[in-house]
Amino acid sequence: MNTNGRDDRRMAAGDLSRLLAARIATLAPELLPHGRRDGQEWRCGSVAGEAGDSLGVHLAGPRSGVWADFASGEVGDALDLVAAVRFRGDRRAAMAWARGWLGLAAAPASATAGDPQQNRPPQPDTAQRDAAGTEARHRAALRMFLSAVPSLAGTPAAFYLAARGIDFAELARQPRSLRFAPALPNRESGRDWPALVAAVTDVTGTHVATHRTWLAQDGGGVWRKAPLRDPKMSLGRLNGGTVRLWRGASGKPLAQAPAGEEVAIAEGIETALSIAIACPDLRVLSAVSLANMASVLLPPAVRNVLICADNDRPDSSAARALDRAIAHFIADGRAVRVARSPIGKDFNDALMADLT
Repeated sequence: MNTNGRDDRRMAAGDLSRLLAARIATLAPELLPHGRRDGQEWRCGSVAGEAGDSLGVHLAGPRSGVWADFASGEVGDALDLVAAVRFRGDRRAAMAWARGWLGLAAAPASATAGDPQQNRPPQPDTAQRDAAGTEARHRAALRMFLSAVPSLAGTPAAFYLAARGIDFAELARQPRSLRFAPALPNRESGRDWPALVAAVTDVTGTHVATHRTWLAQDGGGVWRKAPLRDPKMSLGRLNGGTVRLWRGASGKPLAQAPAGEEVAIAEGIETALSIAIACPDLRVLSAVSLANMASVLLPPAVRNVLICADNDRPDSSAARALDRAIAHFIADGRAVRVARSPIGKDFNDALMADLT
């Protein structure tokens, strides 16, 4: 069979992608069977295929076949989706698979004529795909952090934090968990932005994710969060990890925390840094998100937890997430206290008020 006078085996990637896009409403559920339809998109957690909302595939219209994973920053066309889901990004392998799926490749002698199913290579099971996707995202997250600039001094990240009242001169040093990326891709906007990046580590100190805060100057030239729907995102799996920002009075790593030490845990990085400036004797961690706080793991020596909560409405989902976090630490055998800012939404607002 020929298309436009060409041998199908030499069909260009763009042609294959357009043919896949024309059948994306069938292809997307097959590639990502644990997803769900949401209007004109197929939604799931990632290219690993788990349930969730971070990844969306357009099923109709001029962007049919285009997909984006807002958690990882990945974006592509229908052929890229095949490569990411089934072949760890290998487009050559994806092209061969696509020809078979589209019925363009010659079927083997034992195959039923015209049956594209016979031309498909053996597919890994869901657990294998999930594991491969998780490992790929972790490598990308670690690479992102290690390639960033270690010192924030003189960078937009330092100017952003200064505009939030956070001056590392107050702490005598910059947390090593923070770095600056001069240009970091953002899928939502389709462009690069400078970003504050933070290493998220688990209880053993192993890197599990990289948190990003994209930055931009406002009309007055002040560095703020970039004007995006989601200016903050994490790449990797938080897995109950935290951003370690301040060691407190002991000065020891978290794994060597003195017996009975109290640890302060805040939701956001800016709030946690504000607490470290106000109370430098406290060990301070950022859970990155309130949902993750309910799964944060701490070493056995830490018996006391101070949750520095935002001033959310008592009937809000955030308040319920806080209750889950409190229950989590209590079930872990720790004493829990909750502190709230006397003004504003959080302790960063309190710090800013003190500076005015």
